[in-house]
This record gives sequence, C-alpha cells and structure tokens, in this order.
Amino acid sequence: MAFDSTNKIENSSQNKIHSEQQLVSFTSISTPKSNSLNKSTPKSISISNTAQSDPNPKNSTNSPPNPSIQSFTDLPNALICEILKSLDPKELGLISCVSNHLNSLVSEHNSWQKFYFDQWGPPVPLQLDASSPNWKETFLERQFRIRSFMGRFSIDTLTGHTEPVRAVFILKSNKIIFTGGYDCTVRMWDLEAGFCLGASRSLGCTVRAIKADLGLLIVAGTGSFIHCWKAIEGNPNLFDLAGNKIKNGDNNFEFRLWGHEGPITCLDLDNKNIYSGSWDMTVRVYDRVSKNCIMKMSHGDWVWDIAPHGATLAVTAGGDLYVWRISTGEPVQLVQDAHKGNNAYALARTSKGDLVFSGGADGTIHMYDLGGLNSKGDLVICAKWAPHTGAVNSLSFEYPWLVSCSNDGRIALIDIRNLVDKKKKNCTDSRGRIAGLSSDTVLSTEPPHRMLHGFGCDLFAVDVGFERIVCAGEEGIVRVWDFSEALERERRAEASRRSRMENRMRRKKNQLEMSSGNSTGGGAAHCGVVVRGGVVRGSKSKGNGGKLKG
Repeated sequence: MAFDSTNKIENSSQNKIHSEQQLVSFTSISTPKSNSLNKSTPKSISISNTAQSDPNPKNSTNSPPNPSIQSFTDLPNALICEILKSLDPKELGLISCVSNHLNSLVSEHNSWQKFYFDQWGPPVPLQLDASSPNWKETFLERQFRIRSFMGRFSIDTLTGHTEPVRAVFILKSNKIIFTGGYDCTVRMWDLEAGFCLGASRSLGCTVRAIKADLGLLIVAGTGSFIHCWKAIEGNPNLFDLAGNKIKNGDNNFEFRLWGHEGPITCLDLDNKNIYSGSWDMTVRVYDRVSKNCIMKMSHGDWVWDIAPHGATLAVTAGGDLYVWRISTGEPVQLVQDAHKGNNAYALARTSKGDLVFSGGADGTIHMYDLGGLNSKGDLVICAKWAPHTGAVNSLSFEYPWLVSCSNDGRIALIDIRNLVDKKKKNCTDSRGRIAGLSSDTVLSTEPPHRMLHGFGCDLFAVDVGFERIVCAGEEGIVRVWDFSEALERERRAEASRRSRMENRMRRKKNQLEMSSGNSTGGGAAHCGVVVRGGVVRGSKSKGNGGKLKG
C-alpha cells in the first residue's frame, strides 16, 4: 500500500524569522500485512514538524527533499506518535498491522489509557495486573468482556432481607454488594461466592439509597439523615456494619449527617463531597472532611435521583431534569417535563459525563448530550427507548451497557455504542448535536438489545459490574445475573476462530507459493527450477510406463 502525503516543516530561529516548506513524498509502505489498511486508512496524512534552523540562511531556502525519508516509518518516532494521537482504537489496530516497528509504537502509545478512561473511568485495582499496566492489553481485555452480556447466564439468589429491597450497590473495587430496604437494615454480600458478609443493626427507617467507595459507605432513607461508615484499615470487608467498634467505645468509624427535612431518596459521593436528594425538594452537598453542609440547591418538586460528574450535577425533580454547576450552585440547564407529564425517577451518566440518561414513569428512557444544545440553548433528546410497560425505577451504566429495571418485573439491556460512534465520527451539526436532530424532531423509538424476564413483582433497584447484574424488588430477594460463564464460552469461541483464521491464512500462503512456483513469469531462477523439475519428473516417468505427473 502507498501513502502519498505532504510534509510541512516549519523552521524557527530566535533572532530571525525564516520559514521554509519542504515537500516529502512517502512513496510506499509495502508489507505483507498492509492490505487491510486500504479501505480505512486515509490516502494522505498532513504532517507538521518543527525542525532545527539552519545557521546558514542560504542553505535554508529551496532545499531538496531529504533522501533518507522515503516512507512514513522513516519519520522520527516522536513525530509518528503525535500523528497516532488523531486515530481511534480501530485505526490504531490497523496501523499496528503494517510493520513490527509501528506495532511497537502503537502498543506503547498513551492513547490507550485515554480510551480506557473515557469509556470506564479509572480502573479499580482488581482490574490491573501491575502498577504500570499495558494499557493496550487492559483496554482490549475490557472490550472483550463486554460481549458477555449477550451470552448465557446463571441466576443466584441472595436471601436474608425480610421485606422488600429498595437499594442495591456494587463496590467493584472489592467485589462487594450492599443492599437495603424496608426491614431498616443494610446487608453486605460477597459478589462471587454469594454469602452474607455482615448486616447492620436496625437504622429505624426504610433504606432507599446506598453508595460507597474505598473510604466511606453512606446510607439514607425515610429518616431524613445520612448514616455513614468509615472504612477500617486491615478489614478485608472494609466496613464494620455490626457496630463492634461502637460497642468497644470507638465512635470514630460511624456517624450521621443531618439537614434534610424529609425522606432522602438518593445519594452519591466523590473524592470531596457527599450529595443527597430529598422529598423536601432540595439537594444538599456535604464536605467529606468537615462533615458540614456547604451547599443547598432548591427545586420545584420532589427530588428523585442525582448523578454528579466533574463540575456538574444532574438532578431529576418531579418530571424535570436539572443540570447544576457544583462550584457555584447555579443551574446550567433545565429540561421541563422531560417525560411528558410523568415523574423522572432514575438517572445515570457515562464515565466521561457527557451523556445523561433519564428513566420515567411512562416506561421510557431518554438520552441527552450535555454538549449538544438546540438554537435556544436547551438540551434535546439524542435517543429514546421504550423497553418497559411500567415505571423505570432505576438505571445503571457500565460502558457500553445501560441497564434498567421497572415495575413490570423486567430488566432491559441497551448497547449505546452505535450512538457514541456517530458522535465520534462527526455526525453532528455546528452545535454538537447528532445530525438531523432539532427540538421539533420526532425521534424513532429504539428497541432494547436484550430483555431479562422471570420476576413476578416490581423491581426497585439495579446495578451492573464484573459481568453481573444485581437486581432486587418487592419480594425481598436479591438476584444476581451471572454472565461470567458466557465470557468463558466467548474466550473458547474466540480461540477457535483465531485458529481457523490462522489455518486459512496458512493454506492461502501455500497456494500463493505454489502458484508463483508454477508461473513462467516468475523470473529466471523460477524458470530454471521448473524446467529442471520437469526434466527430472519426465525422466522418472519414462521408467513408469510413460505416464507424466505434472
């Protein structure tokens, strides 16, 4: 394959301003594996580089092309790496097939870390093999794992709650499940083994929301307070739900935050703050260190769900969708009546934070792009799904799967990769919206990619992680949909496909060698071999009754 491009080199000097342009034609990159690039690699690549200025101005003008640079791979490695930054993962994979040199540069390129963070955020320690991981391998492994949700599964049931379960949460860093509900207790489960690791004493109120990280577990409900547990160093389960530290007189690992005047419906936290939403129509922000309320955001209806990310906080209150700036407490965007007269009960955001999903009482799910506004400066719907016949009570997102549960007793799995790819391929207008969308556009309702059935009751909460979906509802039983078996099946199938492909390529290579050996236009050496072979075979065949084999 040939690359034809223009290389523009700008030379700068501290005392004089001189510039020159040098045209370098990359005539060929010819390798046996380069045929796969013909369809997707651009025919020309514009390359800019800052070179050292020539001390002699006469030599810096009208200089001939550098004869040592005859192909793309002859460029300096630093310049090649800069060019590779403009490619996506698929294009980098194609470039790596050109030569061993490019394969080495692509494998060590820092773009793989950015790709991983954009899709899944910082990886948890369990997903890294070393302190300095190979980001290409880590990214490709995670991409492979997302296939499991379309395969076979097994269902595990976790029993222990005596009343309906309202909240579930997966702490991915330690493979722990937290659940809580109407029995006023919080239970902790091992994600893989399925046994209960501990249970709290009664909190005196229904548990409606649970969030946790490696340092803090927060729980809230109808009691208008946030109950918090600090992680205990050396404890493999992190938190002492049973309160053994309090029994021994140590109150530093368990505390409560007050301020709301009504039941708390939702919680979230980041490295600095704790966020809570309540039926008192406010969202409060607490500082994790001082434990004081540092901000209050008022709304016009009950707050149902919140989703902070970076500098913004998404909130659903009644049927409206708000986007607040956390630093100032000012509203940035407002979508009124997002679900046409129905409450918006659930929210979710991507790891990058640019896409927001809302689930409503009408059974629909809407996707909004925070970077795409209409002519009035308002958010518009980028996509719409209607997978449920009942209210959507909970949403959870792990790229590329958006998972929802509903009062109809079903779980929906939605793959958003096609929509994200459209955005990346510049299928947007000048305002960043997906091309063709406007505030008056009637969206077609997309079907979900998979539905999970088998529940005979309302489902209240769902979470996704580590090839598992955890869901609970009115019957008080926590169910874990395990897709890890499908992952192993997919690994075996992938190995079988790879083996068949290698055998096919090996046969094709042998056929090409045989055809080139039998060709008369293959050069003098080939002709000599063919002739000598023919003579030998001919002389042998005369002694065998004159039969020729050829």
